[in-house]
Amino acid sequence: MDDGNQHGPVGYGNPPEHTRFKKGMSGNPKGRPKGTRNLASVLERTLRERVVINENGTRKIVTKGEAAIKQLVNKAASGDLVAMRQLSSLARSAEVEPATDQNGTALAEVDLKIVNRLLKKLQESNIEEKDGINE
Repeated sequence: MDDGNQHGPVGYGNPPEHTRFKKGMSGNPKGRPKGTRNLASVLERTLRERVVINENGTRKIVTKGEAAIKQLVNKAASGDLVAMRQLSSLARSAEVEPATDQNGTALAEVDLKIVNRLLKKLQESNIEEKDGINE
């Protein structure tokens, strides 16, 4: 498939040289500009902004996220069924997986093993103390 091109064959995987991307030039020059934030980063930044609230007559500085959650909890506590549903769904989604150490094992399992070893040692020492008392 040589179109008389001086720079080799033209065909699948070998486009003509004049249509190839130029070095250092983006394949999508009109694409998303650098530094444009997506919705998740804008939401995260907004929820971390600080606001002043009055709570029990005192002024407190909290994040907007904290203030929103406090309002949701207060509405749910006052009997708002929609707020109760939202709060319960938020609570379910906020449940955290057990933390893992560098090896990827769950810390809860490691803690459980340590507690079991301690209980075993305590039981052994209690048995030894009982044997010493009976003698």
